[in-house]
Amino acid sequence: MIPLENNIKMGKPNASDKEIMRVAKLASCTELIEEKGLDTIIGGTDVKLSGGEKQRIAIARAILKDAPIIILDEATASSDAENQMEIQKAISNLAKNKTVLVIAHRLSTIENADKIIVLSKGHIKEQGTHSELLLHKGLYENMYMKYQESLNFKIRSKEVS
Repeated sequence: MIPLENNIKMGKPNASDKEIMRVAKLASCTELIEEKGLDTIIGGTDVKLSGGEKQRIAIARAILKDAPIIILDEATASSDAENQMEIQKAISNLAKNKTVLVIAHRLSTIENADKIIVLSKGHIKEQGTHSELLLHKGLYENMYMKYQESLNFKIRSKEVS
């Protein structure tokens, strides 16, 4: 259990408050910091963070570290739609001038990637940009169409007579 500020500073232990707030803004964490405070102890039973909040703090830490290569494994998996959008913005800020490897099942997470590699049963089946893969009409296009269909799913309640 450590303060929120120190969690972000793991990326650069000697970071100034100004640097922390800069990366917090880029990672869409400023509202969280304003609400909870940088000195708030996280990781215990007192302060619970959502999956999306945890991801954005991790992204702030990664932006502060300024590593040239970033690996993101299911970065939006534990997030609701609102947090997913904030995480996507934070990832865009993190990815500037870096090599980013994104492992994802949510296709919306990878749509803007420079290159998408589609794996199936441990083998590369297709690769290209989102547009190229849709034109190819293969596995990716099939997954994308199913994803688009799922966005229109509605839950209907049974009328009780």
